[in-house]
Amino acid sequence: MEKSKEQLERPPSEKPAYSIYTSDEKWFIVAVAGLAALFSPFTANIYFPAIPTIANAFNRSIEDINLTVTVYMVVQGVSPMFWGTLADRWGRRPMFNACMLILCLVCVGMALMPTNAYWLLMLLRCLQAAGSASTVALGAGVIADIAEPKERGMYYGIWNIGPMVGPCLGPVLGGVLAEGLGWRSIFWFLAISSGLCFLLILALMPETLRAYVGDGSIPPPRGYQPFIPVIGRKRKSSAPLDPSARPLRRGFINPFRLFLLPDVSLLLFFNGVVYAVFYGVTTSISTLFQDTYPYLTETEVGLCFLAIGGGMLIGGIVTGKVIDREYRRVKDQMIAASEKETDPEKKLSPEEVTKEEHFPIEKARLRLMPLYLGLFVVMC
Repeated sequence: MEKSKEQLERPPSEKPAYSIYTSDEKWFIVAVAGLAALFSPFTANIYFPAIPTIANAFNRSIEDINLTVTVYMVVQGVSPMFWGTLADRWGRRPMFNACMLILCLVCVGMALMPTNAYWLLMLLRCLQAAGSASTVALGAGVIADIAEPKERGMYYGIWNIGPMVGPCLGPVLGGVLAEGLGWRSIFWFLAISSGLCFLLILALMPETLRAYVGDGSIPPPRGYQPFIPVIGRKRKSSAPLDPSARPLRRGFINPFRLFLLPDVSLLLFFNGVVYAVFYGVTTSISTLFQDTYPYLTETEVGLCFLAIGGGMLIGGIVTGKVIDREYRRVKDQMIAASEKETDPEKKLSPEEVTKEEHFPIEKARLRLMPLYLGLFVVMC
């Protein structure tokens, strides 16, 4: 069987430790996942500059329209538990496609809805969140599928550009569209862009769930292949075709059982407080700024969100590099301590150091969290 150029260049003993994807292929997969993840905050934030305009169109108070933001955030917080569980069972690719298709269709409905149906606005905002919010969780799962723990921080940092750009670009585009073409154009824009993302995933995104494809060398089940198989095309002839080599698929796991784990609950509470403060600020900017600075147009109000979005964008990239450096620092410390160990039973090899039962992953990832939180509190 003819081998690919990459396989010929690699020594026989050198086998990828975690996945067979090349660096370029990983970046491509992360880029597509990051584009899909952009829609979660983008869909939420593009709406903010138009809140006063939509309130006038529906003849409702600002508080009533803010409730549509509240229900969006509630569904945004809950739906990833279900989509993520389904993705662990049925694969990443079909869940990405389902999320994008739902978002596209719901945005078409919002662009056409009558202004005397406030209840419909509330319902469609819930469905909109159900479609867009889970792309962040799915993207994180994709990175865990293809990247080793030691390099995930870098990939998470770059992948985070998508979710971080959303709060930066969303309000600006929302202000421009609402002022130039009316508030309905916001939802037409979302429908078109999410539809294009759906087609991109359908055409190019490979299945990465390790229960289906292992380290990427096992062909996915029928119907899971992209229409244009760009990833792994050169390796296709050498991939094993034995379906029995595929790992066992997970059964359905009740996501609410995670709340019984104290560490998970603490992390959710911590992030919940931070996001509550964040969205409390971003949701009120359009209303408060128009009252305080009445000379601002909708486009200029949208530009005011650039400060928050820009900080999130830069912070996401920098933090990804920092936590990878922290991971390497802790790993080097453990290797050095192991080399000084005189007891052979306690001595660990460099490969054993990073195993889950030995490596203090919480220390490596969260050691700087108090510093970040303190800075956040001071700035607030």
